[in-house]
Order: sequence, then structure tokens, then C-alpha cells
Amino acid sequence: MKKKILSGHNFHREPFDILEDRFDITYPEKRYFKKEQILEIIGDYDVFIPNFSFFTDKEIIEKAVNLKLIANYGVGFNNIDVDYAAQKGIVVTNTPDSVLEPTAELCFGLMHAVARKIGFFNNKLREVENIGWGLYDNLGASLYGKTLGIYGMGRIGQAIARRAVASGMNIVYHNRKPVDVAIEEQYHARYVSFEELLSESDYISVNAPATAETYHIIDAKAIAKMKPSAVLINTSRGSTVDETALIEALKENKIYGAGLDVYETEPKINPEFFKLDNVVLTPHAGTQTLDARHDMQREVAKNILNFFDGGKISKVN
Repeated sequence: MKKKILSGHNFHREPFDILEDRFDITYPEKRYFKKEQILEIIGDYDVFIPNFSFFTDKEIIEKAVNLKLIANYGVGFNNIDVDYAAQKGIVVTNTPDSVLEPTAELCFGLMHAVARKIGFFNNKLREVENIGWGLYDNLGASLYGKTLGIYGMGRIGQAIARRAVASGMNIVYHNRKPVDVAIEEQYHARYVSFEELLSESDYISVNAPATAETYHIIDAKAIAKMKPSAVLINTSRGSTVDETALIEALKENKIYGAGLDVYETEPKINPEFFKLDNVVLTPHAGTQTLDARHDMQREVAKNILNFFDGGKISKVN
């Protein structure tokens, strides 16, 4: 008898083809299941693939009496009560490999967009009055020769560093502890304190998970230590940045600009951001390429197969 998978989202089918022979997969008729629908049926399933439409909380986990695995679609797992799942003997996995390159691509794209005012130029050129074309009109900033400070030198941070080094940038970083010397040498990266990262960097990329330690790590005090010419990029989690403090800094030109892919109350975005020309906004699009989405599904499928076959999984609890 086949084991049963409940898919919280109506995923494309092809990347899950490798599961079809061994599992019965239930998809929602529309884009995703609502929580009340999940609560009604999850007790019959061995595996749950959640989505970010709702929090996989104690109530859902209590109903999941046969559940053995929560195979999360994404590297972040703050959409799941991981500790309670562990108490119930349910394993939680994520997809760290497939998100690396697309997230690093978007981060680097945001750096370029903010530094060279690409969004500003695109918007102004569409207006009737347009913009000045003079020699010193609307000057942007360069990346070459500048210092990139990476807060969170994990795998995504290192993928960003690789792009930065290729563009002639210098790398400083801050982690709980320094990375291996071989990694530092590969990227010519220098470990610094958090305060040094803030004060030395021309560009700061936040690449940290949402934890109590990282909540509002970029606040008014942190921003005050940045260069007036600094650019802040956040492609990690919205809770790492105090948006009220950032908006004030952008309004008063305390820093040069910001590029944001994540927000404190997403999908709602503070409307004050829309009034600013020195911020570039994207809708949590770090992995929003067709290739990346399918790769993430394949990584979910691999976790499911390996879980039942005793192979390697990306376990988070």
C-alpha cells in the first residue's frame, strides 16, 4: 500500500514524477489548501509538504496522527512549529541546496539596482518631464573596489561573496564564529566584529535566519554606525531589519539606499517605502525563477524518498 503525501500547494507535477510510483499525492484543487481544510484531512497522511499560506502550528500537528515527515518547500522553516513537531516524533526537512544560487543572484541584482539607480531611472524615464541627462546628473555608486559586508557567511553568503569577488569587491563578514581559513582565503574575506562590519562596509548584505538573536539586528543604532554612502540589502528575513528605523534613515539620507526582498509584515509592505526613490523593492522573489522552483520541488522529493529509504536528508530538527 502506498504512503500518502499531502501537498499544501498545487505544485507543478513534473518535478514530483519520481514520487508517483511509491506515493499517493493529494493536491489542492485551487492554489493551496486553507488551514481548515488541512485540519480535516491531515490525519490520513504520512508526509506533509507545507506552504507559507499559514503557520504549521500545534493545532495542525496534533491532528496529524499518522504524520512522519514535514518536507518543507524552502530553506527557512519559521512557518513550522519545529520544536513541537520534534516532540511528536515528526521529522522536518528543508531545501537548502536549491535556493543558494537564485537568492545570491537576486541579492547581487539588488546591489546593482540600488547603486546604479536602475529602478529610479526606469521610473523617471517613463514620466513626461523625464530626468536630466547632464554630465553630473543623477550620479550612482560603483561596486568595483568597494567593501561588501556580509552578515551571515553561510552558504548563501558565500555564494554572494563569489559574485562580489568576481566584480572586484573586498569582503568582510560577521558570523557567530569565523568560517574555515580555506573559505576566507577563497574569497579574500576578513572576519570582523558586527560593529566593524557596519562602519567599514560600503554595502551590507543580511543573510541570517529569523531568530531571537537576529530580530531587528539592523536597527536605528546599527544604521547610525553605517557610512552615509552605505547600501543595505536584505534577502533573508524581514524581521532582521527594523523597518521604521530604515525608512527614517532613507528619508533623511542617513544611508545611500536599500534593496529589500523581504518585509516584516509581508505580503503587506509599509507604504512609506513606495514614496522613496532610494529603495528597490522585490516581492520575496529570491527563488522566483522557474528553474529554482522546480529544483526546490526536486529537493523536497529527494528528502521524502531518502527519509523512507534511510538516505541523507536536510533535517532541521
